[in-house]
Amino acid sequence: MSIERAIQKRSGNACELCTATEKLAMYHVPPNHNEALEKSIYACETCISQIENPETMDANHWRCLNDSMWSEVKAVQIVAWRMLHRLKHEGWPQDLLDMMYFDEDDMAWAAATGEAEDKENAIKHLDANGAQLQAGDNVVLIKDLNVKGANFVAKRGTAVRNISLVHDNAEHIEGRVNGQHIVILTKYVKKN
Repeated sequence: MSIERAIQKRSGNACELCTATEKLAMYHVPPNHNEALEKSIYACETCISQIENPETMDANHWRCLNDSMWSEVKAVQIVAWRMLHRLKHEGWPQDLLDMMYFDEDDMAWAAATGEAEDKENAIKHLDANGAQLQAGDNVVLIKDLNVKGANFVAKRGTAVRNISLVHDNAEHIEGRVNGQHIVILTKYVKKN
């Protein structure tokens, strides 16, 4: 029996997270990259899309985790734990997380994608006014900056669109000025 047939049989041809019965596919739970029944779930297009694109998450859709977190399938429990961690700011997921328990190996698998990392202690990029910067934000330079190696001055008031954050340094962001990709100190920008 193929893995896909086995997973369809196991799931009863329904999403193992929300019980939807349409647009279903196998989802290999990261960091797993091979097709293994015990490392995969059968999920609907909506669940897979929101798992892979956290910015599209609909918190109400995930109330289904109240039931699916109790699945006997370890991969389903792992995905439920990760999604509950993503939604902790909603309040209700924390109660469900408090009820979950994993042994050491399963916890390592669940935490492998970084869902449980403490966001409060994460590096925060703040502009000159103390506003938190996010990747994709637009900022304005508040000081003329000599761009080393590019032989030009980035003028005060220049807009820098779609910035990216330097993940290991809270004082640095990156962006394009005059067609050049440069590193900019956060103290010299203000959020638009």
